[in-house]
Amino acid sequence: MIRAILTAAFAVLALPAAAQVDIQEVTSPGGIDAWLVEDHSIPFVALDIRFQGGTSLDLPGKRGATYLMTGLLEEGAGGMTDQEFAAAEESLAARFSWNAYGDSVVISAEMLTETREASADLLRAAIMEPAFDETAFERVRGQVLSIIAGNQNDPDDIAPDTFAALAYGDHPYASQQEGTPESLAGLTPDDLHEAHRRLFTRDRLYVGAAGDITPEELGALLDHLFGDLPETGAEDVGEAPWNLTGGVTVVEFPTPQSVAFFGHPGIARDDPDFFPAFVLNQILGGGNFRSRLQDQVRVQRGLTYGIGTYLALSDHRPMLLGQFSSSNNLVAQAIEVVQAEWADIAENGVTETELEAAKLYLTGAYPLRFDGNANIAGILAGMQQDHMPVDYINTRNANVEAVTLEDVRRVAARLLQPDELHFVVVGRPEGLESSD
Repeated sequence: MIRAILTAAFAVLALPAAAQVDIQEVTSPGGIDAWLVEDHSIPFVALDIRFQGGTSLDLPGKRGATYLMTGLLEEGAGGMTDQEFAAAEESLAARFSWNAYGDSVVISAEMLTETREASADLLRAAIMEPAFDETAFERVRGQVLSIIAGNQNDPDDIAPDTFAALAYGDHPYASQQEGTPESLAGLTPDDLHEAHRRLFTRDRLYVGAAGDITPEELGALLDHLFGDLPETGAEDVGEAPWNLTGGVTVVEFPTPQSVAFFGHPGIARDDPDFFPAFVLNQILGGGNFRSRLQDQVRVQRGLTYGIGTYLALSDHRPMLLGQFSSSNNLVAQAIEVVQAEWADIAENGVTETELEAAKLYLTGAYPLRFDGNANIAGILAGMQQDHMPVDYINTRNANVEAVTLEDVRRVAARLLQPDELHFVVVGRPEGLESSD
């Protein structure tokens, strides 16, 4: 019965599309901050817990430690084995997930009101008392090695991984967050405890909550979950260098279709020109059929089944990136079209029709993101992590609407750098060679 209630809650709870989002800023008695959207219509709450720094905090020679540590958080904790932990989670109808990224480790938790106290005890055990025992360590390390082996044989992974290795020098962004077979072989459970100590600190913590909980109840929950965390841990790794210039790098791979990954430095989230850049990217390659690259590369010429670009808002090197796949005999032509469109928009801007279509899409699609408590909690935590104002959700569409044609033209001239655009192509592209 409990599981049925929780499944129904996940399926139906969502904010009305036109609703204003009432975010409450909560500070616990112990001084831990969180943002809350309170909703008592269904008896469950979702938490999104983020520790900023993520896998970029790996120590030199310990690449993969944070990723492996995250994978082991529920593999035994608080004196429980992995099987006992899983059984307890199931019996409480709670859902926990653990994910590591370059700039954050994200813990998602969904709990019924009637079992919230016991579910919080279980979650706290995983966060504060992970076992990292040898048996689980070896099993999960083997799973990560399988992921690495798969990535090394997938052009969709080889292309961005090669781009990162060429672009970011000795910064952690330059290497895969899972590590390498060699770095994983040198890790021990002690290294995971050290990664945990460096990352799981109060100064790196951001929490979003949505659902059936009051600010007072959330404050007590925050102190219970995080009150014993150390105040500080590792220092940030600093800005990533940019070591690429315009051109092409070809990586030979036996496949009839090449994967092209491309980009150059982008724009930070706190830049005054962010919203014009956001709209510009939608026009350039935002992913729908109205984008310039989708129209010119796919619709008009049939050179790919899909192409997209995006603003990668990484903490230590924001980027403007894109990717497409194309037959080996067509990829060189597709690259020429991308370069031409990049240069054309940089020089000439966009049309009023393109601008209005992009703004209509961006403002109309935005409410669809709020389709459940888990997504809302994630948005709240992400907003805090990106240092966005608490009223961002309610003003975001107005900021999009305010972007003018002149704004886009000005930012296109600043942001788009056709001569700096670098392509990594994985495959056997015809008529295309590395330029370096």
